[in-house]
This record gives sequence, structure tokens and C-alpha cells, in this order.
Amino acid sequence: MSRTVIDLDDEALAEAARHLGTSTKKDTVNAALREIADRRRRAAAVERMRQMVAEGEIDFSAIDESAAPTSPARPNITEDTEHHAA
Repeated sequence: MSRTVIDLDDEALAEAARHLGTSTKKDTVNAALREIADRRRRAAAVERMRQMVAEGEIDFSAIDESAAPTSPARPNITEDTEHHAA
């Protein structure tokens, strides 16, 4: 790790620390650097996937929607409970 002396925007640093959940300047700057690199990497992956779809390398029509898991039936909460008293 290198050591660098820089001027920082204190308000931007404080806001970034709140968003990132960091407590020191060093941790905030390092987390922000990792965050932007991760975002760019994910954006590039999404773009590659879009290109693959456009070129027919990925076919989403092969996914059978009827095979998707369904949630269990929810109980009827408007049911009259007076008749069910023990």
C-alpha cells in the first residue's frame, strides 16, 4: 500500500463514509475506490451479456416460466374468526 497526501472534500468524504459505513478517512477512500472499480466491472459484465443476447449466444426463451417456483397459498386474513373459536 502506498502513502499519498491529498486534499479531500470533507463534505463528500463524510457523505461517502455514511453510505459506505466506514469510520476513518483511509477506510472511506479505499472502500470508495473498490466500489467504483466493482461498479465498472459489473457494468462491463452486463454489457457483455447484452451483446451475447443480441448475437444469439444467450436465449432467454428457453427458460420455462411455468417451472418457476410459486409461493405457498396465503391464508385468508378476512375470514370470520368468531366461528372458529374453541
